[in-house]
Amino acid sequence: MSKHDAIREKLLQRRHELNERIHEITRDVRHVDGPLPSDFSEQATERENEEVMDALGAAGRQELSRINRTLARIDSDEYGICAECGEPIPEARLEILPTSEFCVACAEKQGK
Repeated sequence: MSKHDAIREKLLQRRHELNERIHEITRDVRHVDGPLPSDFSEQATERENEEVMDALGAAGRQELSRINRTLARIDSDEYGICAECGEPIPEARLEILPTSEFCVACAEKQGK
């Protein structure tokens, strides 16, 4: 059992949740369940909602990308090592930000 198994399980669960959310957002924005309403004001409201949904979908895809990179780092035994300086990332930081690729000092330098 790896010392990062608990983090890996959390990330896999979050990835599953994000995939479901992104799928639902895509269905809603594409109007899979039906066409836009015929009333112009309702269409305008629907379009505004789509913009919000698109932003949520984009944020979800970005988080999903970070999770996938983190899972790859766990699989390749690079997890917990700063991608910039090669020093260990403190466990407390990984608990709070499990997708962090950088130690505190390098993250501060990069503004992350």
